[in-house]
Amino acid sequence: MADTQLSTGTRPSTRTRIVVCILAAILFSGFSALGIWQVERRAWKLDLIERVDARVHGDPLTAPDRADWENVTRERDEYRKVTLLGHYRNDLESHVYAATDYGAGYWVMTPFERVDGTIIMINRGFVPTDRREPDSRAEGTVSGDTRVTGLLRMDEPGGTFIRDNVPDEDRWYSRDVRAMAAKRGLNPDDVAPYFIDADGSNNPGKLPVGGLTRISFPNNHLMYAITWFGMAALTLVAAWIVLRPRLRKEDDSDTD
Repeated sequence: MADTQLSTGTRPSTRTRIVVCILAAILFSGFSALGIWQVERRAWKLDLIERVDARVHGDPLTAPDRADWENVTRERDEYRKVTLLGHYRNDLESHVYAATDYGAGYWVMTPFERVDGTIIMINRGFVPTDRREPDSRAEGTVSGDTRVTGLLRMDEPGGTFIRDNVPDEDRWYSRDVRAMAAKRGLNPDDVAPYFIDADGSNNPGKLPVGGLTRISFPNNHLMYAITWFGMAALTLVAAWIVLRPRLRKEDDSDTD
């Protein structure tokens, strides 16, 4: 009759333990650092959302003039509600490919001349493909001095991640304000390094459709932090499994 018993086996070699401990320390430190970084990013993102929300819903400020252009930054100014006086240069509008809840079409980007002669590009809003040409929406033309209110946005030079602008063919996939101005014969030095998403409040005929700015800041940092901290914990578990003593089977045989 044979009985099987378990007894404590040998531990991994000293060399193996050293290698496993070093590797586990590196991985644990790396995963923990990534988790801490995501916690910090989450705090930064929540603060950004709070600041942008305050800008969007605050009282409009006068749009930065030429003297302040060099101080305009994405962190400080984007999505700030601004207002300005001047007149549209309707004969110089450009069209940027767009996809919205209204379908495919174009953003209508129109130079807006202030009293000091400087130009700010205004995204007047969206028009469907069949209303691209100004003659098809003449009722939406605004002439003479007017006031525009909207959200300040930063220049989008070059194009999108997928497609580049083609100025020579007047094809635009991003709101590259200075390139558009140059294409229309305006002096780029007189053009602000930002544009304004107009709220559409003074668009007769309801075209272009203004006020379509999407403000969305994905905030998955908590989930990422939990994932990285979980990986750090699993590293310790894996190291313990490798380093723990192995159990060994022993067979005792009894002969009648």
